[in-house]
Amino acid sequence: MKLGAFSVSLTVKDISKSKAFYENLGFETLGGELANNWLIMKNGDTVIGLFQGMFEKNILTFNPGWNQNAENLDSYTDVRDIQKQLLEQGVTLQTKADETTEGPAHITLEDPDGNVILIDQHR
Repeated sequence: MKLGAFSVSLTVKDISKSKAFYENLGFETLGGELANNWLIMKNGDTVIGLFQGMFEKNILTFNPGWNQNAENLDSYTDVRDIQKQLLEQGVTLQTKADETTEGPAHITLEDPDGNVILIDQHR
């Protein structure tokens, strides 16, 4: 099962302060919109998302079909196939993708400690 690019989506109180903090750690803005309270930042192969007022807690994020630079991969496991494999293994999903569709979709689940995992396919 190929989950795709990995990042941590952080819920932040003040996106400008968080941006400045992570810039001091060597992160650079890869995408997003500060005015809309979200940024994607990168340092080497490490990607984080900063989100103000969008989530209750931090989220582990995987993007099938993308590499760590948000570039399309030639080969990847579709989120619906990941969903099918997880359900066959008895994993409970909080949200499911519509298996009759193609293209962008997402699923969410929680690990045993309540950490949210988002598998978010953009293509």
